[in-house]
Amino acid sequence: TAIKEAMTQAYTTELTVEQYDLLDSLLPHEAKSGRPRTVNMMLVIQGILYILVSGCAWRLMPKEYPPSSTVYYYFSKWRNDGSWKQIQDRLGEWVRVAEDRDPSPSVASIDSQTVPTAVMVSDTVGYDAGKKTKGRKRFTMVDTLGLLLMVKVVAADIQERDGAKQLLTQMNQERHRVPRLVRIWFDGGFSGSDFLHWVMDICHWVVDIVLRPNGSKGFVLLPKRWTVERTYGWLHWCRRLNVDYERLPASSEAFIYIAMIRLMLRRLA
Repeated sequence: TAIKEAMTQAYTTELTVEQYDLLDSLLPHEAKSGRPRTVNMMLVIQGILYILVSGCAWRLMPKEYPPSSTVYYYFSKWRNDGSWKQIQDRLGEWVRVAEDRDPSPSVASIDSQTVPTAVMVSDTVGYDAGKKTKGRKRFTMVDTLGLLLMVKVVAADIQERDGAKQLLTQMNQERHRVPRLVRIWFDGGFSGSDFLHWVMDICHWVVDIVLRPNGSKGFVLLPKRWTVERTYGWLHWCRRLNVDYERLPASSEAFIYIAMIRLMLRRLA
């Protein structure tokens, strides 16, 4: 009955019943103590996806969904306890198995993307002189299917190698998630003997630098590295991610994980 009530208003941002059933099995359980949960959780998820895809402010959420304060409560709660990332990781394993791959990848690719921040955002903001953009920089690690393994959002003035170190340090602490990972592809912006030695000596992963052809200008489709660009293309379908509106970088990372959750649910169901 609750699911039928949640499907009374269908926006294109919403999950189908089959997709929500997959997600529902991964959502954090209701706390055993305290007041019982009365909110329709499917409507909460649909509200979060509406914010993500439409790019609107929380207070402009359609009235068909629970109050924006309630929806934001669950968004921030699962951001803080890492639930969004855990759900994304589990779905990534399911998609890989559905594609006849091992749940854990053996090769990954890392790149960065600079996005402008909204005028009201002031925390962790910098100026990327190369892109001539004031905002934040997303360092992402993906597998060969373009599925997200890790994302780290930092100020845009952070250099490529420094940002990659932050991401790889966190990935190294969670390497139980990627026990088969042995090789990582980077582009020429990450070149430097100190950085390459750091990756191999500290993280014990093999580094491959994929360089652009000599004399090339503009966008060039690099072998093996194009999967990262495709992942960025997927993220751009969500308007909330085209400009960083989030006060906290952790919220930016959470929305990226949610975007990948939505993409993978659509593949699986």
